Amino acid sequence: MERRSPLLAFLAAALVGAVLVYVASAGLDPYILSIIAFIGINVILAVSLNITNGFTGLFSLGHPAFMTVGGYVTAILTLPAARKPHLLPDLPAWLAHMNWPFLPALIAGGLCASLVAAVVGFPVLRLRGHYLAVATLGLIFIIQGLATNLDGYTRGALGLNGLPELTNLWWVYGWMLLTLYVCWKLKHSSLGRTMLAIRENELAASCLGVKITMTRIFSFALGAFFAGVAGGLWAHLVTLVTPTSFTFLFAFQLVVMVVLGGTGSITGAALIAAILTIATELLHPVEEAIGLYGSSQLLLAVAVLLVLIYRPKGLFGTAEPDLFAWIGKWQGRQQTHSGSKRQREV
Repeated sequence: MERRSPLLAFLAAALVGAVLVYVASAGLDPYILSIIAFIGINVILAVSLNITNGFTGLFSLGHPAFMTVGGYVTAILTLPAARKPHLLPDLPAWLAHMNWPFLPALIAGGLCASLVAAVVGFPVLRLRGHYLAVATLGLIFIIQGLATNLDGYTRGALGLNGLPELTNLWWVYGWMLLTLYVCWKLKHSSLGRTMLAIRENELAASCLGVKITMTRIFSFALGAFFAGVAGGLWAHLVTLVTPTSFTFLFAFQLVVMVVLGGTGSITGAALIAAILTIATELLHPVEEAIGLYGSSQLLLAVAVLLVLIYRPKGLFGTAEPDLFAWIGKWQGRQQTHSGSKRQREV
């Protein structure tokens, strides 16, 4: 079978997805649409975290901090100018009178999250293993503390409510496609192979002239950009953002998505993010019915333990399954089976 172009496969999948989004937007109720939107946001987060944790081999837990930065920046920029003086009295005059469109506000939120990641990355990314995990976990509490205490800029613990409901399936789908495409191109580029080399053997990569620190900071900042965008999408989906909207428990959930899907596998991270989001939502009524709250988290922990024991590389490892090749093989087997059956009948 002739190998199809990855770009052609991506465009075909994007077209099919666009048709499904159009059908869902036209025929499903708002609750189901919100669940689908959360699935897309979690896919963005899991795939972008894979840049740092999967490609470069860092163990970062800082995605909720970048989501908080992106969520607040986007919310402040899109908040109606008439409400800002009452809610956020300490804002500069030039910012208080601004009311940005949604797309530039999302990009600004992502860039601010990237800036925070770059500034923090210089000292933090010198750490390794669980030391890095603890440092990035501390970043979550630092950002939450700043958001709580800078009440003149963020409204403190009350957060910003009544935000414009700007996020819909098309916004989520568009950013999800962009995240998948950027991560896919990155993984199959020379820079992506450099990141994988750092993950496999940092000393050998350094001996070959690879700039370890700059590569790590770039991967950290790129993942933070998409996390900031996801925070803005989330804030304008639920029309609320508070200092505790994105906690350290959510950081562990994202790491679980990456580990279960396969550290370094874009397909695995996206697939597991969708499955876990759906499973968690389906288990909520069961928890309420039996009165055993938190059972979904217990099942998730058991699933992680089983994967770590029996398949430590995750669902796909670092590989990306070729769906078109699998379909072609399946069709070939079906044709071979049909031909053999006709021969037997003759």
